[in-house]
Amino acid sequence: MAAADGSEAAGVQRLKAPSLFLMLAEARSLFELNSSLLLSPLLLRAPKGDGHPVLALPGFLASDLSMAPMRRYLKALGYDAHAWNMGRNLGSVSSKRGALRDLVTRIHETTGRKVSVVGWSLGGVYARDLALQLPGMVRSVITLGSPFANDVRATNATRLYELLSGEGIDDIPEIRQAIAGDLPVPATSIYSRTDGIVNWKTSLLRPSATAENIEVHLASHTGLGVNPAALWAVADRLAQAEGEFVHFERSGPFAIAYAPPENALS
Repeated sequence: MAAADGSEAAGVQRLKAPSLFLMLAEARSLFELNSSLLLSPLLLRAPKGDGHPVLALPGFLASDLSMAPMRRYLKALGYDAHAWNMGRNLGSVSSKRGALRDLVTRIHETTGRKVSVVGWSLGGVYARDLALQLPGMVRSVITLGSPFANDVRATNATRLYELLSGEGIDDIPEIRQAIAGDLPVPATSIYSRTDGIVNWKTSLLRPSATAENIEVHLASHTGLGVNPAALWAVADRLAQAEGEFVHFERSGPFAIAYAPPENALS
């Protein structure tokens, strides 16, 4: 995997942010939400959970409200779903590390079980960092449209992130490089080539025996967390027994929505 410290000398693949057309097409996220509501009977046929805690982390500029549909869905499947309770996510990976570490530690100590972390967009960057910091407390990591690999400046939110967070994308090269690498826990990256905010190539992890990429056709960035095919994939991944990992089988009621795994390489 290319290094992620922001320099071409380190082998970073220079990428462009998604086009204006894709960004304007993000309005279809409302359709994705409505589709999930209409297809809820099918979604509830997903594998049931074992009751372990799942922490849902919102994306940049979003709050716990954005993750409410996913938390309700996971609770209905039998998981102990948790919100981050930190207000609106205004960014700054480095300044949030301590608070997020304390949050996962509290959940782990309260439940006596490892915590799966699901992060949407920037929330997924936090999730991967948590796995690196607390591998003994984090059970698995699932990211949705998260920019953690290659040239992570290739988003339509980079300048706003730097303005609001006070943290430059290139200010934390050591943290960025670590987050872009392999994780010590099972990891799944769910992404879409039609993401209008984040260049999809920044969401690709290096596939391995415990790491995989799942592409959802035609999903938007702002709709990934409520897209029915993405929700099904999240539920399927969380249902794996602790300490076990089998790559995602593109089957079931939403099979047509997933690209073949080899597509991520092209």
